Parts: sequence; structure tokens; C-alpha cells
Amino acid sequence: MHSFIKSVKKLIKPSHICEKCNFTCNSINFQQNFENWTSGNDNIDKFIQDTQLSVHYYTYEVHEKALEWIPYDRFKNTIKSRFGETYRANWIDGCIDFWDIIKQDWRRNQKNMIVILKILNDPKNILSEFMNEIETDYKFYGITQNPETNNYMLVLNDKCKKCTDYYSTCNAIHFKQNFDDWTSGNDYIDKVIQDTQLSVHDIILYKDEAYKEALEWIPYYRFNNTIKSRFGEVYRANWIDGCIYNWNDKNQNWTRNKKNMIVMFKILNDPKNITLEFINEIKTDYEFYGITQNPETNNYMMVLNDKCKKCNGICNAIHFKQKFETWASGNDDIDRFIKDTQLSVHCKYNKEDRKVLEWIPYYRFYNITKNRFDETYRANWIDGCIYKWDDDKQNWKRNKNNMIVILKILNDPKNIKLELMNKINYYYGITQNPETNNYMMVLNGLKCEKCNNICNTIHFQRNFVNWTSGNDDIDRFIQDTQLLAHENIKEALEWIPYNRFNNTIKNRYGISYRANWIDGYIYKLDDKKQNWRRNKNMIVMLKILNDPKNITLKFINEIKTDYEFYGITQNPKTNNYMMVLNDKCKKCNKASCNAIHFQYNFVNWTSGNDDIDIFIQDTQLSVHDNYEIFKKVLEWVPYNKLYDIKYITKGGFGKIYKANWIDGYIDKWDEDNKNWERNNKNMFIALKSLDNSKNVTLKFMNEIMLHNKGKIDNYFIIGFYGITQDPKTKDYMMVLDYAEDGSLRDYLDKNYSILNWDKRIGYLQNAILGLRCIHEKELFHRDLHIGNILKLKHNTVITDMGLCKPANYDASENLIYGNLPYIAPEILRGKNYTKAADIYSFGIIMYEVISGLRPYHNFSHNEYLAIGICQGLRPRFNIKVPQLIIHLIKRCLDSDPLKRPNAKEIENILYTWLYKLSDKQTAVLQAQIKEADDINNNSPISTIPTTNLGLSYESRLLNFNNLPEPKNSDDYYEENDNIISKKFSESLECCRIDIP
Repeated sequence: MHSFIKSVKKLIKPSHICEKCNFTCNSINFQQNFENWTSGNDNIDKFIQDTQLSVHYYTYEVHEKALEWIPYDRFKNTIKSRFGETYRANWIDGCIDFWDIIKQDWRRNQKNMIVILKILNDPKNILSEFMNEIETDYKFYGITQNPETNNYMLVLNDKCKKCTDYYSTCNAIHFKQNFDDWTSGNDYIDKVIQDTQLSVHDIILYKDEAYKEALEWIPYYRFNNTIKSRFGEVYRANWIDGCIYNWNDKNQNWTRNKKNMIVMFKILNDPKNITLEFINEIKTDYEFYGITQNPETNNYMMVLNDKCKKCNGICNAIHFKQKFETWASGNDDIDRFIKDTQLSVHCKYNKEDRKVLEWIPYYRFYNITKNRFDETYRANWIDGCIYKWDDDKQNWKRNKNNMIVILKILNDPKNIKLELMNKINYYYGITQNPETNNYMMVLNGLKCEKCNNICNTIHFQRNFVNWTSGNDDIDRFIQDTQLLAHENIKEALEWIPYNRFNNTIKNRYGISYRANWIDGYIYKLDDKKQNWRRNKNMIVMLKILNDPKNITLKFINEIKTDYEFYGITQNPKTNNYMMVLNDKCKKCNKASCNAIHFQYNFVNWTSGNDDIDIFIQDTQLSVHDNYEIFKKVLEWVPYNKLYDIKYITKGGFGKIYKANWIDGYIDKWDEDNKNWERNNKNMFIALKSLDNSKNVTLKFMNEIMLHNKGKIDNYFIIGFYGITQDPKTKDYMMVLDYAEDGSLRDYLDKNYSILNWDKRIGYLQNAILGLRCIHEKELFHRDLHIGNILKLKHNTVITDMGLCKPANYDASENLIYGNLPYIAPEILRGKNYTKAADIYSFGIIMYEVISGLRPYHNFSHNEYLAIGICQGLRPRFNIKVPQLIIHLIKRCLDSDPLKRPNAKEIENILYTWLYKLSDKQTAVLQAQIKEADDINNNSPISTIPTTNLGLSYESRLLNFNNLPEPKNSDDYYEENDNIISKKFSESLECCRIDIP
């Protein structure tokens, strides 16, 4: 019967599966929409549906084969063509392109495209043969109906017979669709323009410049600033729209280039004789864009542009030539010389800009001052030098606005020669002083003899007249450093007026001062603004310069060993000269590392306890890079930066609170704002207070240092951000990550029943990763139990690295501290703590996570349990557990520390089980898990109370004497289905408590 049903199902295809394709193809997508439209004519409906059902595969441009019914209201701007019984309209939606699987609808192309509407005279005779005839001359998209005339109409588009099918809507078609929209009023002109347009076929032109082949009719009002040229019977104007560039499918219009471009009008004397041959002759010397008509004179005019004979296009020389009418120096020799330099520059880019001169009106200069060293003048040039032509703005782009230039009198303008100019580097142009009428060459300022250009030293040298320290030795020394800084700006010192510092305070560690330097140090020249770029509002150190006369390069180099040296200033009250310095990190050899940023802030905070201050500062001075600073440093967190502080629980020797931290933790240094960028503002954090921690000792600080050391580069240790102090109790508190789900034990109590094996193994892998990092730093946890493993978001993390002892704890070393069920037997007997003891604790945690049970839940937590543990007692599972997991737990709980695996080995095993699915051991584990699940699902599991008299799962001081030598149970490794046998467990009844 089952096989019969299966065979019937094969015969019955779901309605959304195509029998031909065996999946949901285009024909199905069309078919599912049949009920949503009708033309009102059965013949048309069937014809359209047949075309749609013939399109099966997921292909682009479905419209090539499928027609559609198009409601008439999806067209706009419908007008009758003057060339025949057709209509032209914009189709709002555009044609179908392909099926959008995500949106479950057709993706469409060319919205608002222009289409032709042609009356369908006899809908009854519409056949596929008819469609093939139509598609010879047109693209056929679908059928619509005019609601006023009730005529059915074909929705078509002209198809170019010359172009391929894919490119059948070519530029010639786009031009043709626009023929109705213009006329010159002259049939000869209309025909020649249309002929040029119909000759441009390619959709993607070789150079994307349709104007190269096609002319256009340009209405006269699309020009402005029309003036007659003083050089001949031509006119010059700005063409508002600019020339055609290429067709824009999205906007269904021509994209245009060079808006407001300068063009030339030349009268067309005999429109009747205009031919393609005539047009080609014109194009020899000009770019030919189109034809227009002056409405006042009725003259037809060619719209042209000069073409460079050398470049065969519009190059820089042409752009300069178009501007000749806009300037004159008043001297023919100078005009001719400037023009010759401009006409010699053809390259489109700025490689040759130094060969060009220009006429520069004198009012474009300011701050004109005579040089005290020679007969030249120094000035700021507002516009700056020509850089390159800007096609968009149809003007020259300029560089170095407000640049400093030298004005030098030109004694004999008649003898100005290009050869003479070649002897002068960096020349820009010529100007004329309107008061003296002297012509003046505009030159760049000084040129560095060493660099052969304008380097840093020149910019410094230009500024020598603008400052003085009032001491010749200091002035000379600063200037010497600046004149050596050709490429490396760090070599230069500068004179810094004292009023450029604020917040100046004396350092409590010595006789230096700390201040904010408003401007900050120079780091490079801003060519555009012609000024130095600076690192503003930086913190600096001011140190008295005792003997300015003895300041030398050797002295400076000695200072630079320990400091960044920026310059010299003078305190106006004491008249002391002071060096402006910055601490330099000896490791990084720079002043901008994180350790220095932290160091400068030391004066702004204190915990009130020197040990804590030193500890926090040491963590901050150890951080030099920007990578995860919060994992490496601690900070002092003012208590008033915390809010909504709520008590959560009490630990062994302290209390836990939950709070919001306004600022959030440090992320990286913000160079612009000179402060730390912070993440997670108003984040939840946990505050762990330690009773009597106001009497904190260095020993307690060592414990905190262990936690901080353990968390560095460790994602599985609870985040430790800093220390704060309760202003009422004076107890110090650790600022930690807040684990919303609480301890892993809390999480198991609520969620154990829904945890699969992968989740349980995953949480154990997180914990062992944390422990592995701790051990690799030669640390021991010493108090590892499930209450010290927290559930933080998707991971588990370790906390309380030996911190549950009281802050003032000073008991003798032979006392044991911890959570009895998790303590290794050798530790119970007073042996020194080792990494293997942590592994034993982890083995108990493994048992707890796998079983969901608390360890030794049916034993009193007293000396008898300690004796039992030393004699081989271990917790037992009450469920079926895979033998591979049992064996790993057994190894961890072995009474011999040397036989326990290390953290790295455990982590590798758990990683293999989780992620190496093709591994043989993983395959065995999966089979064992399936077997265990089958057994457990069919077996009742006894309910075990979570608390009972005599049970303690908190860390505490323990003192046991005369415990037996640790050993395993007699059948420890023979028992494969549990940690210890039931027989051995029952033999230790002295440890057991009664279960109600």
C-alpha cells in the first residue's frame, strides 16, 4: 500500500511545478497570475497566455518571448504621431526583465520607456504567424485597449534592422522616437539632422560621445551670453545643456556632458545645399554639434567648437583660446606672448601647466609688501595657479588658493622671449601695477637649491619676518632647524607664543608644567590653504630652558632621546624660556602611543590608595597599540559614573551588585578630540565588593593582578574593566561584565531540559578555553566550580580567579579554601595547588553540565565526604551517558594528578567532537549519543532535590586532618558506563545523607 501511494504521488505534480521543467519556471509564474487579468477578448487572452506558457527557464529579458496584457492607464503622454496611424506614449512600468524570487514578482526594466501603440484591426485573426510578422520590424511587448474607442492596440517599439536583436533598441531608435518633438521649420535641415541621427547605432558607443556622429536641432533659447566675436563673422555663446553623451535607460533620455560649454555660431548661408559631405568638411576644423536659428534674423546657424589640429579634439589650447576675448593686458607684445604659451599646451591634464602664462588682474593679489632683500614684492594670490580644465564647470580648476608669490618688474615688455622665460622656474603669469603702470612677472617664491623646488624650508623661510623670540640665539637656532627640514617636518622647531597654551598647571612630580597647546604641532603643509596642518589641542609639557646661549643641535638631540621636541616659548610673567615637549614612549619611540595618553591623565584621578593607583597605572603603561585596549587595561571608574545600582547576591566574602556604567569601556584613542573613544555607553556591569577592602593590602592587589593577567587576550574570562569605590562603605569594588543569565548552574536549573549535546559540549569548550589561557600564563584558578562559570550571552566565561578570599585574609597557608565537591583529593590533604587540581575541578563541572545534577547531591558536605573523595568516591550519573564522555571525565577525576589530561588536550578533544564531524572519534560519539538518547527517552529519571540539609556549594575555609592517601575506586577504569560503579558507591554509605 505504501509503495502504491508513493508511485501515485510521483504521477501527481503539485500545481506550482512545471511538467516540462520539473520546477517552478517562468511559465508557472505567469500561469499563477492568469486569474488577475483579462483583455475582455478570449482570442487575445489565449494568444497572450500561449506566449507566456512558452517561456520556461529562468532567463533575463522574458519580454523577448512573452507578451502581456497592459492596462491602458499604465501609459502616459499619449500623442498621435504625425507620421502615421500610430500613437506614441510613455509606458510607466516598463517591460518585464526577470522573475524576482525574493519579492515574488516580475522585475521590470526601462521604466517610463517610449513605446508605439498601433491599432489591432482584427483580434480574431491574431496568430503566432502574425506575431512573427510584427516582430520583423518591431519589438512586441503586449496588447492594451483604448477605453474611449475600445480599439485593441499593439504595444510596440521600433526595432533597428541593422543592429543585433540584443541591441535592437539602439541610439538611432532613441533619436527616431524623438522626431515628433522638434522641427527646424526647414525640411532640408530636418532631413540632414535626422539622417545623421539614424546613422548612430551602437548602444555603447566607442567613446560614449553621440555628438561625434549625430547632429541635433538646438532651440536658440538654450544658449545664453551670446556675443559677436571681435575676430570675425562668428558668435560665441554658452550652451546651457551641453552636448549629447549617451542614452540613459533609467531616465529614458539623453545624458549630456559639458553643461554651459562655450560654443561658436557660424551662419549657414544655404540650407538647401547642406549635405553629409558638407558636414564632414566642417568637421575637419570644428566639432559640429547641431543647428539652431536666430529668431531675430531668422538665420540658420551651425553650432560649432574649435578643434585642435594637433590633437584632433578640444584640448587645453582650445579652452585657453575660447577665453582670449575675456582679457587683455593693454600691450600687444605681452598679449601675443601669453597667448603663444597657452596655445602650446595641448595635454588634457596638468603635466604642462608650468609652461603656461596667464594675464592676472592686479586686484587678485593682496598683502603686497616689498622684499627687504631685493627689488621684488611678495603677495598672496587669491585664486592660485591653474591646475586643469573642469568639464563640469567649464572653467579652470585652480590649486593653492591664497598662495604666496613674488612680483618682479618686467623692464622691457617688447623683448620678452620664451627663451628668457625658460631661465626662470615656476612662473605663473604677468600683471600690471595700476599705480605705477609697471608690468610685473608673477613668479613662485624662493626655490630650494637643494631640492630644486618649494620644500618645507621655503615655507618656513617665508615666515621668518612674522615672528621673533626676542633672543637672537634662540631665533637663529629655531631658523636653523627649520632650514634643515627639507622633507622631514619633525626636524623643525618653532617659536610658539605663550598665549597659544591654556590650562597650564605645574606637574606634581617635578618642576615642569603641563598645558594644552591650542594649535598643536605641524605635521604637513596644506597646499590648498597654503598653511601648515596641525594636530590641535594636544597636551604638552613645558620645561624651563636654563641657558638659551648654550642651545645646540647636540643638546636638542639629547632632549629628543626621551621627548618629542616641538619648539620654544616664553612665560611672560617669569620671562623664562621654556621647551615645549612631549613624553616619548621608549618602546614605541613616539609620543602618540596609548601608554603616553594614559600617563598624561594620571594627575586627573586617584583611588585614594597608592597600591591600587600603581596597579591601574601599570596596566595602562603596558598598552601601546590600539587592539582591544579594554582587554589589557584597567581604569579608575568614579562611582558617580554608575547608576541604578542594585544588590543581587552575597558571595563568600563580598556582595555582587548590578549597575549601569554611563561612559562604557575604552575602545581607542580619538586623535581629533584628544580623548578616549568608548563603546557600550550605559552598559550593564557587575560590581563585586570585597568586605573590608577599604583596608586593602598589597597581597590583595596581587590577587586582582592575577585576574587582570588572566583576562588579557582571553575571551573566556569575565571582562574586568576597572575598580571603583563605594563612597559610603569605602569598600573597593571590581567593575566586571554583567552576565544576565547568572552562573552556569543558574542557567542549568532553568534550561537543562532543553539543552542538546552540542550546547552542553559547547559550554564546556568555552570554559576549558578560558582555563587553558589561564594555565598558559602559569596561573592557577584555585577555586574553579560551576558557580564561578558565568553564562554571558552565547558563551560561558570564568570569573573569581582566587578572589573569594577576604581582602584582608592572612591565615596560615595549610588551611584549604574552596568548594568541597570540586576540590581535588591531593589538595584536601594539604598538597600545593597545581594546574592538575584545576583539571579535577573541571571534571566535576563536566559531570554537572552533562547530567544536570549537582555533584554529591546525596552526600553531606563534611569531613566524611572529604574522606570518601580521597578513597575514590566520585559522583554518579543517573542517565545513560556516551562512554567517550565518561572516559574523559574519569581521566580528569583520576586520583593521580599526573594522569589527568591538560587543558589543551581537553580543548582539542571537545573541539573535535563539536566541529570535526568527519573524524572517526566524532562518528563514534554521535552513535553513542543516539544510543543514550534512545535509552534516556524511554527511562524515567528520578527527581533529585537541589538543596538539602548539610549541603554547601559555596567556597569556604576547610580544615581536614589525617585524610587517607588518594586512590581510585578498585574498578575505576573497568567501569565504562559510569564514573564509578554502583557497588563501590554503596560501599561508602558513611558519607551519604537520607533523601526524603
